[in-house]
Amino acid sequence: MSPRRLTKVAVSATTLALLGSMAACGSDNTAGGSGGGEGGGTADVWALQDTTLNPIEEASIQRYNDGDGPGSVKLSTFGNDPYKQRLRTAINSPQAPDVFFNWGGGSLKEYVDAGKIEDLTPILDADPALRDAFLPSVLAGAEIDGKQYGLPMRGVQPVLMYGNKEVLTANGIDGMPATWDELLADVATLKAAGLTTPIALAGSQSWTELMWAEYLLDRVAGPEVFQAIRDGEGQGWNDPAVLEAMTMLKQLIDAGAFGTANDFSATEYDAGGTTQLLANGDAAFHLMGSWEFTNQKGTNPDFVSAGNLLYAPFPAVEGGAGDPSNLVGNVSNFYSVTSASPNKQAALEYVKTQLNNPDYVSELIAAGDVMPIAGAREQLAATEDGDYLTTVYDLTENASNFQLSWDQDLSADEATKMLTELSNLFLGVQTPEGFVAAMAG
Repeated sequence: MSPRRLTKVAVSATTLALLGSMAACGSDNTAGGSGGGEGGGTADVWALQDTTLNPIEEASIQRYNDGDGPGSVKLSTFGNDPYKQRLRTAINSPQAPDVFFNWGGGSLKEYVDAGKIEDLTPILDADPALRDAFLPSVLAGAEIDGKQYGLPMRGVQPVLMYGNKEVLTANGIDGMPATWDELLADVATLKAAGLTTPIALAGSQSWTELMWAEYLLDRVAGPEVFQAIRDGEGQGWNDPAVLEAMTMLKQLIDAGAFGTANDFSATEYDAGGTTQLLANGDAAFHLMGSWEFTNQKGTNPDFVSAGNLLYAPFPAVEGGAGDPSNLVGNVSNFYSVTSASPNKQAALEYVKTQLNNPDYVSELIAAGDVMPIAGAREQLAATEDGDYLTTVYDLTENASNFQLSWDQDLSADEATKMLTELSNLFLGVQTPEGFVAAMAG
């Protein structure tokens, strides 16, 4: 199961089994140690259950509690869906966490607008080295109205284009497409050669289709159009760039790039469908989050070790206003501090000192995270998959903008409607004009 699904939809059955009843009510795992400094109370950190990440979080908390900072810290973990509901309820009550895990963007903005979140800008202004410790494109994921409301607490997960080198070479295609026109030409070449599915698509899960819409609108218009949609400003969904991007996407669909609607609508990502299509040579391309490399390495190690898995940024749109360095995907996860925290001194000191702690960063890198920390590149390069991990790091470091996935950045109701209309577009029962009208209505 991809990291995106762990953070977006639900923890796996294995994780739930291991963590038992904590999925419904949360765990209350206080790290050892009585707390170093005087005052500050015991700050409660809320996070998702994750068999890989939780031990690293516990170790981070242990280091803080063994130090001389104010107060102490404890960790409470929750299953994904119970977490979201519990946070929404608790944040308006005396039971609110002191520090909490979030995705930044619109999901955090709701709480910021309600005055529930502590502005961390003064901390960063007072300690420029702390601000400089994080890659700017990622730090911006929790920046709202020019103020910082969260700090990155784990790795980045941008969406990349993946390719099968053998399939491309056999059809006279030299590497990954750099532009949209090149991609269209490659699809035409592959279709003419008899490849039914030039681009693998797990259309049974509409978040996989969303990646195409996100990148196209960004490449056509830059990030400002979607940000206006999210913030309820400007022309919103009626912006002409939305129709242009959806029309381009419809052109790709109609070209048969994803095969027939019956085929891609029955293909699942979590079941490994598109991963196998690419590795088996039944598809030449696959647009997916950076976790695809790990999935391919785990299920098709020979395909990866032979150098047949290619990866590249999403193609540029010639004449488009969007910077080709822009990324979309899971920017990172963040820790934010509640403004009404009774243990704010300990909460602020924890996020200030522990998220760029060298031990914490090294442990997450060892677990496979591409940490958005300045200087982490050398550690990533030294790993077994250094070439890939440094590529992801470099793309993130050089990105002019890193857009959080729309279904995380919009309200739940609007995101659900958008995914439904987008799925209909892919299935051929909705037009680009109809998509715009439905979303703007």
